[in-house]
Amino acid sequence: MEQRWQDALVARAQERLPAAVFRYFADGAGDGLTTAEAEQAWLRVRLAPRVLTDVSRVDLSSEVLGATVTTPIAIAPSSLQRLAHPDGELAMARAAAATGTLLCVPSNAGTLFSEIGDTGATWWLQLYVPEDRSLIEPVLERAAAAGARAIAVTVDAAGTRVRADLDEALDEEAAGYRLNHDDPALLGPPGHAADLGPDDLARVARLTGLPVVVKGVSRADDALRSVQAGADAVWVSNHGGRQLDRTVATAQSLGAIRDQLARDVPVFVDGGVRSGLDVLAGLALGADAVFLGRLPLYGLAAGGEAGVVEVLERVREELESALRRAGCTRPEDARGLVANQTNGP
Repeated sequence: MEQRWQDALVARAQERLPAAVFRYFADGAGDGLTTAEAEQAWLRVRLAPRVLTDVSRVDLSSEVLGATVTTPIAIAPSSLQRLAHPDGELAMARAAAATGTLLCVPSNAGTLFSEIGDTGATWWLQLYVPEDRSLIEPVLERAAAAGARAIAVTVDAAGTRVRADLDEALDEEAAGYRLNHDDPALLGPPGHAADLGPDDLARVARLTGLPVVVKGVSRADDALRSVQAGADAVWVSNHGGRQLDRTVATAQSLGAIRDQLARDVPVFVDGGVRSGLDVLAGLALGADAVFLGRLPLYGLAAGGEAGVVEVLERVREELESALRRAGCTRPEDARGLVANQTNGP
């Protein structure tokens, strides 16, 4: 059997990375069950294609929180990208700009926000809220000034910083960790706030004037509470299985969350997405955009900016082919393709 391009990509990345760095990127929390189940959960989604439709032309362009992008495929934030490649987030941003892809930049980026903005990429800032809320103000100001289009507040990492159990420490200084922050207190304990609440969403919105996305939702009731608290969009995510092991796969929770919210509330998803067919499944379950996490990171490790572009183009090609075969000409046409295993679509 021919090796999947995704498996070959992971192998190339592993060859080029120190063992501790690769393990940090690849591993999940606890026994790694959530991380391992993520990809399989998308494989279990079943679709009921439409027929007798003209699919001679497929248009993947999408609008995400007011920004027009070439595809509903986006790049999720990943920490310590300069340990994957010396150009780190800058290479990722250039790849996003070259392909017209939405990029979410980690708040602990090793590249200045101003440099990311200069690439011309459409980008959001992912934000961890520290216990001392005042520490985020300069970070948000810099991101807004550099052209960030939204703030994705991570809500599923309360109290601790996420780390795989490593035999050796990673060189965060070499990664430029927290380059965009002023206060060294953000580098260590006490870490992320354990008392996140609605006021934090309102504060971020007030400080930036930007849309606020709540990232890290696994429950429909939490999704509704987030919107009621002022969130402009909900991002279904379990932190790549790196926070709480045995957390439900996002492919399993996405549909119920979409059904709980009004149609005009955007919903996004990540977690185990490895192909254009997975993206189609995410769109069919109700996502407005689907984020890739580890795949672009492995592309960065394997080939820098060009490696990320290759990943994005491959997944885009797979999505276009999958949409056509499913009888769809636009990403939004995928809504409703999921088959009821008993009664059909």
